[in-house]
Amino acid sequence: MVPTFSDADNIVNVLTRFGANMVDEVCLVADRFTENESRILHKVAFNSPTPIHIIANKTRKGIGHAIKQGIRYAVNNHYDIVVVLAGNNKDDPREIPRVIGPIEKGDFDYVQGSRFLPGGKHVKTPFFRSIFSRVYPFAWTLLTNFPCTDVTNGFRAYKLKILKDPRINIWQDWLDSYQLEYYIHYKVLTLGYKVCEIPISKVYSHRHKGGYSKISPFRDWWTIVSPLIYLKLGIRQ
Repeated sequence: MVPTFSDADNIVNVLTRFGANMVDEVCLVADRFTENESRILHKVAFNSPTPIHIIANKTRKGIGHAIKQGIRYAVNNHYDIVVVLAGNNKDDPREIPRVIGPIEKGDFDYVQGSRFLPGGKHVKTPFFRSIFSRVYPFAWTLLTNFPCTDVTNGFRAYKLKILKDPRINIWQDWLDSYQLEYYIHYKVLTLGYKVCEIPISKVYSHRHKGGYSKISPFRDWWTIVSPLIYLKLGIRQ
């Protein structure tokens, strides 16, 4: 599943890096693309060796909402595992086999990609984001008792059956933005699911061109931090 927002050039680069038989299908959730950009996406999908299903939204309702659309599509089509990666070319689809490997072997339910583990790498990460990405996992480790090294990395995979757990309700309205990813992360870490981290790469290729990410440190920081606080204090379920 690849959510993307008004970023045709990068998502084309991402889609063309999917090789044959790498995954069963790509679900692309595209928010607010122009008609010309949509034509380009459908052309790429038509020529791709991997089936690509496109969910096009005229408006942007948030990354959480987009991921939920992809999850609904995966569930309705009876998939067992979903892999989520960035649509802005920071994640490498060729690393998907590494991410889903622990799940396919039957050892784990949820795999978190980590750029900070030995074998992982991070390139051109903006300074303040680099600090936050390093410090934030310590709070998660303290409050969940799981040794987190990377929490803000959206490259991860999990069994869809975990979402059938009545203690996990991703369809709540407050999870339409960045909260969703951290909500799921907290739940699997605290409800006894088998979780591991594996090394991956995270490349901010547009750091010096501007627009390296859709996350605003002033607008979006609370949507990233609040799920850990709300769930730990029992304010949200």
